[in-house]
Amino acid sequence: MSNRHDESGAQASHPMVDRYLEHLVVERGLSDNTTQAYAADITALLVFLKSIGASLETCTQRHLFLFLTHLRARKMAATSLARHLSSVRGLFAFAVQAGLLREDPSMLLESPKLPAQLPEFLTQEEMNRLLQQPDVATALGYRDRVMLELLYACGLRISELIGLVLGDFDPQTGILRVFGKRAKERLVPVHYAAQRLLCDYLDHKRALFKPLQKHVFLNRSGKGLTRQGVWKLVKRYAEDAGIRRSISPHTFRHSFATHLLEGGADLRTVQLLLGHAAINATEIYTHIQSGRLMRIHEQYHPRSSGALSTFEAEAPK
Repeated sequence: MSNRHDESGAQASHPMVDRYLEHLVVERGLSDNTTQAYAADITALLVFLKSIGASLETCTQRHLFLFLTHLRARKMAATSLARHLSSVRGLFAFAVQAGLLREDPSMLLESPKLPAQLPEFLTQEEMNRLLQQPDVATALGYRDRVMLELLYACGLRISELIGLVLGDFDPQTGILRVFGKRAKERLVPVHYAAQRLLCDYLDHKRALFKPLQKHVFLNRSGKGLTRQGVWKLVKRYAEDAGIRRSISPHTFRHSFATHLLEGGADLRTVQLLLGHAAINATEIYTHIQSGRLMRIHEQYHPRSSGALSTFEAEAPK
């Protein structure tokens, strides 16, 4: 855990930080990517404290305020500021709980206000167009079509998609076993069209990649796909479909949730399907549900504008 680097490329470490990062991996089950993101944020704090003659042991609220001011001076976005502060808060909360520090200097710091951002999603017409792009006459194209279908059919994260292994899909029930964040397992139904494609791929096409690993989706070398590989495929097919917006594998997940809500699904169901631990993570999609509720209200409430126009037409002059 000590291979973190400061802004100049030099290593920066601290025993307190090493214990915290070990805690994130061993006890909280965070991924390597997430842990390294925490490490990078905390390293930035270590470097700053050293530059002003302070340390984690002597760090005060004033020092942290100066640190945030330093980050703002570098034109850091509010989202990045909030992430840095979240990483630092996690470290100090752990240090106090573990008896490494007596007080948490970050307790009274306010997080920067973040602009409300609606998730980027595709329309159903755009999604249908994108799904048609892979050339299913080839093994690679068929594999890509199945991957895109599963991303959209199940609302998978990219890490969940490339992490699928043989046995995770039950063709008898049409259920996909998915391991999400912190290795949390959830069962997601796969609609019939995607089931047929996946079964055909597993029965006939996957063997053409001469598998060396148990991953469902393989590259030309028979090994599991990487995140970067799937990203490039999605970008290419989006361009082929004439979609000019910035599209990523996560766009499929947003589109999955958005289209479910547009079709009448409730927020709690979408939360379970997405594997969100708390409902507030799913509430970014409430603008979709709110729009649908407004239309229902307008259509059916007896005092809606449509009802009032009828009333006014029938009212005595």
